[in-house]
Amino acid sequence: MRMGLNTYFPMPFDKRAKVELVNECEKSPLTIYYHVDYELYDDHLSPDLLRFHAGWHRETCKATSDRVNLTGDENYVVLDARGRGHYVGCMLGVKSLQPDWWGEGDDMIFVDGEKWPPSLHGTGTEDYFLSAYGFPVRFEGPYHGVLQTGDTYDWTGRWIVYRFHIEDPVVFRRSIRVTIEHGHANDRGDDWTSVAYWYQDEPHRESEKLPKPADRLPLP
Repeated sequence: MRMGLNTYFPMPFDKRAKVELVNECEKSPLTIYYHVDYELYDDHLSPDLLRFHAGWHRETCKATSDRVNLTGDENYVVLDARGRGHYVGCMLGVKSLQPDWWGEGDDMIFVDGEKWPPSLHGTGTEDYFLSAYGFPVRFEGPYHGVLQTGDTYDWTGRWIVYRFHIEDPVVFRRSIRVTIEHGHANDRGDDWTSVAYWYQDEPHRESEKLPKPADRLPLP
């Protein structure tokens, strides 16, 4: 049985909007269903109204030997944006490449050029995604959830989690850098992929370009 989950983010536009779906499958045809709902107004939108953005990133993280992280420089970067706006969440996929718990890394969010330690500094990856002591079960909530779990005994395999800051957006005036340690003090080397969601004014920093489909697949 196949299923779908819906997420709603307002996407304001002033002059025009274009929605594209690209099929990058080499063999299988693409079967889709969709609704496009929109509102038109006689007046132009306020120039202060922020625009919706989404940014993909993937990195095979390298483990470091240090047990203390006092900079955040080697953290996995979910979002690095310049301008004025607010961060509203992310999807995170982790392919755990070795046994033992991969989610002990702290989340560190640097706002408006903050140096370490940031004012938003969490206590662990699972805590940032509103869980605790790992991700033992699959769960889909309105603002956070676990879409896929790997082996809950040795913590290997693929994991997909999400959190949306709808009621608690992280506001920035000049810049934001959303990061998470890959393991405690970045002591693990796993395969991480994410999509960040945020609103900001224009122009925005150029987004990372998507590589070819084969280069986006998780490591075996």
